[in-house]
Amino acid sequence: MSMLKGVFSFFWDIAKIVMISLAIIIPVRYFIAQPFFVRGASMEPTYSQGDYLIVDELSYRLGDPSRGDVIIFKFPQDTSQFFIKRIIGMPSETITIKDGVITIKNSQYPEGFVLKENYITFFTDGDLEVRLDDNEYFVLGDNRPSSHDSRRWGTLAESYVIGKVYLRAWPFNKFEFIDDVMYNIP
Repeated sequence: MSMLKGVFSFFWDIAKIVMISLAIIIPVRYFIAQPFFVRGASMEPTYSQGDYLIVDELSYRLGDPSRGDVIIFKFPQDTSQFFIKRIIGMPSETITIKDGVITIKNSQYPEGFVLKENYITFFTDGDLEVRLDDNEYFVLGDNRPSSHDSRRWGTLAESYVIGKVYLRAWPFNKFEFIDDVMYNIP
């Protein structure tokens, strides 16, 4: 009887550890942070195929996205797919791309300012002008020639945003916490 009580006690301890672990892991995974593997070349050289990222889901519950944030979102045309892109245009702005130059007009800069992007190595193709609504963003990949982004499928509603990239955990030689991009705005 003592042996049976010992076996039961052992399994009960294991069950408690599993329940406590799940009580901690599940809320973190679904409400605070989640992993994301990069697929494709749309964010090269910043992020590459196979990079393992941790996405901060909590920050946008407490505040708004910023220009330059690299975000994960549900693709508006197929919400079972997740995309990674950089926020270029903010709500209520007008984004103009002409001859590779991105100009942004907003209430602070009604005449517009040219976005200086020191992190890209490719020309931004396509000429267009887009006016964003109050809850929309304009997103682009850093590898402009290989990016399926707002130039192709339109603006991104805020409701599709999952979170921003917080940490690159893999490959180990590129392990880093992600800093916000600083723009040269006049």
